[in-house]
Amino acid sequence: MSSLTMGNRFGQNTSVQSSSNRPNTLTSGHRACQGCGEGLAARCAIDAAFTAAKGKIAVVNATGCLEVVSCSFPDNSWNVPWIHSLFGNTAAVASGVAAAFKNKGQTDVRVIAQGGDGGTTDIGMGCLSGMFDRNDDVLYICYDNQAYMNTGVQRSSATPALARTATTMPNSHYNGSDPETGKNVPDIAMAHGIPYVAVASVGNIHDLERKVAKAINIRGAKYIQIHCPCPLGWGFPTAETIRIARLALKSGMYPLFEAENGALVGSTPIEDQIPVEEYLRVQKRFAHLFGKNEVPEDIGILQKIANRNIEKYRLGGV
Repeated sequence: MSSLTMGNRFGQNTSVQSSSNRPNTLTSGHRACQGCGEGLAARCAIDAAFTAAKGKIAVVNATGCLEVVSCSFPDNSWNVPWIHSLFGNTAAVASGVAAAFKNKGQTDVRVIAQGGDGGTTDIGMGCLSGMFDRNDDVLYICYDNQAYMNTGVQRSSATPALARTATTMPNSHYNGSDPETGKNVPDIAMAHGIPYVAVASVGNIHDLERKVAKAINIRGAKYIQIHCPCPLGWGFPTAETIRIARLALKSGMYPLFEAENGALVGSTPIEDQIPVEEYLRVQKRFAHLFGKNEVPEDIGILQKIANRNIEKYRLGGV
């Protein structure tokens, strides 16, 4: 997989990122942490959208990590029309932008809204549901790093079960984020019956680019959620972001799939499936589950979640 990004000798199998002509929609000068999965995902996603739309895109960005690192006054690292919205109204602002372009007769301009999981699954949920309900012609991209990383690694409704965050600190009576809470926003988007829903990962850039390019050419509401490991919040070396993302895919903890009009239409089968423990052990946010306090039942909870994903989304784990 990774070799396909090296040069252009592989012809049609190369990614947008491997080309010397890539549009650089998110360019140098931003302040993302080393190894930032969200920065990589945003660059890949918006470059792919720009390429598919022949440069005719406008982007609305929620408050959060991505906005802070890419647009701290007086600097801006975006090379596309870009608007900073509030934490929770990104989908609504993007819907207004799409309506304005439609009113001006500029229907060839594709509108993208983007935000982190906090601004998407929590604070922005009402505006996002409204966008889905109206079937507004917007592609919403959620960069899912599974906590409020910009404000100190607090739990969001996308934080996985039993993970340590600043607000779910494990102790002798509590073992991290509650397994019975949280939201599956791709499923919520599917329940709205919108034209297109997909889940992608920085661990599979070709799949990510393909899904964004497909979505940008579909009319109506679209939702893509991208798995973005965070070295700072998750606790792993900055050079390990892609490996961690791929372990999530191989374990079944993060399923890749697509849905159209509320129905599952495709998924990415797991190759060389691994136990979920291999994914958990390399992250400090799960360190309390191992060592002298290790409880096999806790690991079992997360393994059941992975197994459920494999069955539900037809990942064909071996």
